[in-house]
Amino acid sequence: MTLYREFLKELEDLQDLKYREFHLKLLKNNNLNVIGVKIPYLKKLAVKYSGETDNLLTFPDEYYEVTFVKLSVVALLDYDNFVSYVENCVKLIDNWATCDSFAPKCIEAHKDEFLPYIRKFSSSDMPYTRRFALTALIHFYVEEKYLETIFSIVERCDNSDYYVHMASAWLISETLVKYYDRAVGFLSDNTLDKKTHNKAIQKACESFRLSNDRKNFLKGMKR
Repeated sequence: MTLYREFLKELEDLQDLKYREFHLKLLKNNNLNVIGVKIPYLKKLAVKYSGETDNLLTFPDEYYEVTFVKLSVVALLDYDNFVSYVENCVKLIDNWATCDSFAPKCIEAHKDEFLPYIRKFSSSDMPYTRRFALTALIHFYVEEKYLETIFSIVERCDNSDYYVHMASAWLISETLVKYYDRAVGFLSDNTLDKKTHNKAIQKACESFRLSNDRKNFLKGMKR
């Protein structure tokens, strides 16, 4: 069984100070303690320690990288084991990068089963728990079957936090790209707050996957 001090030493040996400086600027969170380990190395560590899930989850979350590896290990589990940890795991998320990287592939084959968790997380009072619900929808649910579910969750989600607002806009922009008519119909109902409504249109218009005619029409829908 690996000790925390040994695990921390392994992370410190992988430190890249230039990357640390760069990543800190992207994270925009002065409360995070960042060692400066590139994500591919963190993913490799998750694979290495995939048999020590319970042990790793006892480690303190004093460094960004420690939490990242912990969640990455949980993300490698099969669905039944994953859901036994997920409620505690989402409480550990405290930044957008950790949130967006926590995309367990086991959800793909269990989308209907996982929807109750997404609905619950999307109504959480913790912003990054809400963002996780939205990014899970982006990763796994942008298909015709789930469009009404997506629209319902987004219009009920508290978008007052910047990173939740951006995830909601990102999600709706993906539906605009893939299911243009249905998503335009949703936006036409004006059930989204103005800021998220306009940001979703902006992000969709930045995509090369939409024609200029559709982009021009969307721009006319801004509020």
